[in-house]
Order: sequence, then C-alpha cells, then structure tokens
Amino acid sequence: MPRIAVFCGSRAGVDPAYAAAAAALGAGLARRGCELVYGGAHVGLMGVAADAALAHGGRVTGVIPASMVDRELAHRGLTDLRIVGSMHERKALMASLADGFLGLPGGMGTLDELCEILTWAQLGLHTKPVGLLDVRHYWRGFLAFLDTAVAEGFLRDADRIRLRCDTDLDGLLDAMLRAALEPA
Repeated sequence: MPRIAVFCGSRAGVDPAYAAAAAALGAGLARRGCELVYGGAHVGLMGVAADAALAHGGRVTGVIPASMVDRELAHRGLTDLRIVGSMHERKALMASLADGFLGLPGGMGTLDELCEILTWAQLGLHTKPVGLLDVRHYWRGFLAFLDTAVAEGFLRDADRIRLRCDTDLDGLLDAMLRAALEPA
C-alpha cells in the first residue's frame, strides 16, 4: 500500500474550496488504496483530509509532537497515531514513512515541510515524487519564486521541475503514484 504524506494547513482557510480539496484528496487516496500520512491533528485541512480518508475506508497515520497532543490537537480516530518529541522528529518520521509528498494550501508549517522535502530531494537524500495541488492558484506566488530562483541562478532547472503542480487532483495523484511505484 503506497503512502502519501500530505502537508496542509491546520486552518481551513477562508474559501470552502480548500476544505473541499482536502476532502477530495483524503477520499481519493482511500479509493486508490493509499495510506494518508499527515501531521496528526483534527483541525483545519489536516482534519478534513484525515476524516475523508477514514470515511472512505482508508488508512491514516498521524505524526504529532507531544506538545500538540497536550494542547488537545491530536486526532483520536486515526488508524495509527505516532507521538514524537519535536517537529524535527515529526518531519523525519513522515518522510521515512512516505512514498511521496503532496502539498495542499497552508501556512508557514506547510511551507516549511514542503521546502525541507524539496531540499532533501535536491541533496539526493530521496527520489520520491513531490506535488502540489494548486487549489484556486494558491501556489502561484511560490511557483513564481522558484522560477525566479532558477532565472537568477540559485536553483537548477532540474530541481525546479522535480515539483509537480496541478489543479486536477486525479491527474496529480495518478502521476505521483506512478512515480512512487517506479523502481529507483
């Protein structure tokens, strides 16, 4: 069973399209027999994606720091909830569990997780697929930043094109799963 780590907001955002996309992602992973690996919270887009995957019979593994459990943010209905000591441990464990990574809209934490995974790929620490679901063109500014980094010589084009981005969830998931299942 392939596992996709999802990075997304602990808030739902102002447009209902964000929550709808998170629900579609959770359901889409479950229908494909994929396990959702995520940050373990019951709030925001994180909780929406987890609940949708579970509602469609999927497996969901949450990885959450103990400090967030203490603040009662942990989702208690998951298939597997792993409690770790720090955000660094959380990111490392999620990365080791996942066969691929997908970003939904989110804030600083989402961007941190996404950039770290992209950096690890750039350094050759993994070859797993990384994608963005571009709901309402949320990632437009980030993608423009990456294009500027390439144009200004701070990022190789080969590293820029490693990041898949699509507005079509099904097409993005299918492409990521093909890439995740390819022999390395």
